[in-house]
Amino acid sequence: MLKSLTSLLSSLIMAVLLVAIAIFSIQNIENVSLKFLTFESIDVPVGVLLAFASAVGIMLGALIPILFARQRTRQN
Repeated sequence: MLKSLTSLLSSLIMAVLLVAIAIFSIQNIENVSLKFLTFESIDVPVGVLLAFASAVGIMLGALIPILFARQRTRQN
């Protein structure tokens, strides 16, 4: 029961964040350039950059617990 409630709550939080990102992206269509150390990207809209960063964050957030679980099982 508690596990399904936790899953529902995390899904709702993720959905709210994705809707907020979508609204923010639609309202900010100006082009920006991402700079990191000496590298600079091409001019892309803020929404595309934000969507890419969100997608990478969601994938890493899903993969990191799986990798740590594998390390714990190897230690035991």
